Amino acid sequence: MTRPELRDDVRIVDTTLRDGSHAQSHQFTESQVRDTVRALDGAGVEVIEVTHGDGLGGSTFNYGFSRISDLELVQVAADTAEQAKIAVLLVPGIGTADDLRKAADRGAEVVRIATHCTEADVSLQHFEIARDLGMQTCGFLMMAHRTTPEELARQARLMVDAGCQVPYVTDSAGALLMHEAKDRFDALITEVGDDAWVGYHGHQNMSLGVANSVIAYEAGVRYIDGSLCALGAGSGNSPTELLAAIFDRMNIRDRARRDGDIGCSRDSWCGPTSTVGRKSIGMRSCRVGSAWYSSFLLHAGDRGRPVWRSGARESCVAAANWGYVGGQEDMIIDVAIQLAKVSGHGIRAVCFSGRGLIA
Repeated sequence: MTRPELRDDVRIVDTTLRDGSHAQSHQFTESQVRDTVRALDGAGVEVIEVTHGDGLGGSTFNYGFSRISDLELVQVAADTAEQAKIAVLLVPGIGTADDLRKAADRGAEVVRIATHCTEADVSLQHFEIARDLGMQTCGFLMMAHRTTPEELARQARLMVDAGCQVPYVTDSAGALLMHEAKDRFDALITEVGDDAWVGYHGHQNMSLGVANSVIAYEAGVRYIDGSLCALGAGSGNSPTELLAAIFDRMNIRDRARRDGDIGCSRDSWCGPTSTVGRKSIGMRSCRVGSAWYSSFLLHAGDRGRPVWRSGARESCVAAANWGYVGGQEDMIIDVAIQLAKVSGHGIRAVCFSGRGLIA
């Protein structure tokens, strides 16, 4: 196995059409996907991720139903892109090997296989299948703040040995301070050496995603994720257009041009008539980072709030203390019930549908 060839100093991977799906309640239309891919492709972005926010197979009651199926959106994206590769996210246990094969048939050329940061072993068969399909492979070690740099590096090695070409420090909660992020970058780079590139996926819950992206590059990370107008779970991802501008200022060569097409694509999400992408950092988002509370659960917390009469702060703190991880959105209802019992406020009958998960 060889790591993918890089034509420039860094590769920006855009996740507007995957992580951004959380902010859109997974309601992307074919025309939105087509227009966004066309703009990003024209701007030189080399990898564009397209799926439900929770990845292939994520359109369920637990995570929220998509308007258009993953496979249809992947097909639209692949038919539209002239140069960019289309990536999909797969979370073992949500998506299956069969989902991956079908996505490859529809034109996906890159897969990002995501596990909790200490559970890389559940991804090994999926990497093997992806390599057999001829796909480029990335590995998301989610909630990277929840383990030590040394253990994160060990988990990355498991992925690389199974066929992962780019293991990621995935800061799902936007919780990593700059020195904590650097420790993890250094540990992974030392562990994998020339066997693989290292990637970074940041969130803006403490407004450090962009700063950590710069630190990532300086540490040797060469795959860095962004999303137009920071569209994504929690307070969003590192903005693609800002990363492109900063790397340009630093004289770092990347193919994502900060002007022209990427600006037009940004305007479609952040223009004067748009209601998305205007995410303030806000106190609840800051608690996500400072309380080590996962950004993808923030959406579920908002939807669980009608169950009880106390504030959302208590739910965030309780979920953090109980150690919930990706895939456990349904447990926010248990948080609500327990808080209601303790507070004596009582419980309201509601119909709950979660909206969104993975970083």
